[in-house]
Amino acid sequence: MTTPITDALRTAAEGQFTRKPPLSTQARARYLVKQLGGTRPVAQLLGVSQRTVERYLTGQRKQPPAPLAEKLEREVRARWQPKVRKRAIDRATATTGVAVETRATFGFDAPAGSTDDARLRRIAQQLPPHTAARLFDAAAAGAAEAQLAQIVADGLAEVYFRTGGGRAAEIDVRLTDVDYMIFDL
Repeated sequence: MTTPITDALRTAAEGQFTRKPPLSTQARARYLVKQLGGTRPVAQLLGVSQRTVERYLTGQRKQPPAPLAEKLEREVRARWQPKVRKRAIDRATATTGVAVETRATFGFDAPAGSTDDARLRRIAQQLPPHTAARLFDAAAAGAAEAQLAQIVADGLAEVYFRTGGGRAAEIDVRLTDVDYMIFDL
């Protein structure tokens, strides 16, 4: 199952593609066969028979059922232009950071006497490279949505709420109820 943050990271990486992935079922099947080295591994990946994959390759079947078409597209996109994707992520984690736009509920753990009520906010900020590195490393390791949200919250706390250490140094930020999140590499 995918999540808003994981989906947003995947979409940001896919936004760096220099060419469009294959569009037809036949071209997608051909690409996966080339990547995985045969029709049997593709059939196992998609959960269909080897003969079905062969039919897609020859063009005998052109329209797979909707769930299979979505899975086929997802698997092709996951493998498409890995060097381009890696180069964009390396650039973001080393020098540029990652831009994030989100609308989510932000709460605070703050010293007594200050407001810590959670509220919905729309924030667009550039996260620093070290936060981008933590985010992509955690996503690659299969971190839970809550862990990814906390990494984003820590990054936004640094650049938005604390303004680089200039104010509110004592607060800890919690990010919950993500309405949407968009990353740009």
